[in-house]
Amino acid sequence: MQQVLDNLTELPSSTGAEEIDLIFLKGIMENPIVKSLAKAHERLEDSKLEAVSDNNLELVNEILEDITPLINVDENVAELVGILKEPHFQSLLEAHDIVASKCYESPPSSPEMNNSSINNQLLPVDAIRILGIHKRAGEPLGVTFRVENNDLVIARILHGGMIDRQGLLHVGDIIKEVNGHEVGNNPKELQELLKNISGSVTLKILPSYRDTIIPQQVFVKCHFDYNPYNDNLIPCKEAGLKFSKGEILQIVNREDPNWWQASHVKEGGSAGLIPSQFLEEKRKAFVRRDWDNSGPFCGTISNKKKKK
Repeated sequence: MQQVLDNLTELPSSTGAEEIDLIFLKGIMENPIVKSLAKAHERLEDSKLEAVSDNNLELVNEILEDITPLINVDENVAELVGILKEPHFQSLLEAHDIVASKCYESPPSSPEMNNSSINNQLLPVDAIRILGIHKRAGEPLGVTFRVENNDLVIARILHGGMIDRQGLLHVGDIIKEVNGHEVGNNPKELQELLKNISGSVTLKILPSYRDTIIPQQVFVKCHFDYNPYNDNLIPCKEAGLKFSKGEILQIVNREDPNWWQASHVKEGGSAGLIPSQFLEEKRKAFVRRDWDNSGPFCGTISNKKKKK
């Protein structure tokens, strides 16, 4: 920092720099906050900081299970439970675990990467990306998959879910490996694997590089009851959103013409899948016997009687 300041004072006029710009730059360099940041940066470069563990939130939850029955016995225990359950404290631990679980080193080479080409095409240097996330067992990621060219592709990301909040994955990204193991081409197996896994999760993906679309604020009032577990058309029942007649929903994503993403305005929470207006009108336009055996999606119906 001092060397830069010395150079500023001795900077010749032949460089074309304006005197007022040099004064402004010197003022920034002499700012105590900037000097403190420079000292902190030098201190961090001297020693490599490493986290002791990346599962602190999980350990705290285990401690809470052990000491919660003792709340009525000792007031100190009750105070400690209150501190450990405090949302800001839990968020701090979660943020620490996420940072600690990041993959900063180069991943080991896999047989797929040793090949000179994938699908007979050379991949650019930045085609493969390694992402690190941290989750608890049973915690949903808020993402669904589809099979495309024998690969598992992210079909949708539920608004407000873990993946949506982190912003690391996007619709169209191809999942190649989870914790160093190939995922195959079965969406249900991958969903179960990601649901039951806990701790640090390393994903190898082929990114789609699609631009993020900013959703518009749309609110609707429900005119019927809906339970995703009674719907044979929904692609993922666990991702569905149950609602009742008269409730107000916020539509957060309408990219899929058949399945919108919505959340409860009053209750809040993560978004889920609901049938779009087009799909529901189409479903109610046909007699039940006509579409009951049409397959997992709205199949083509020909020579069928319609309701008038």
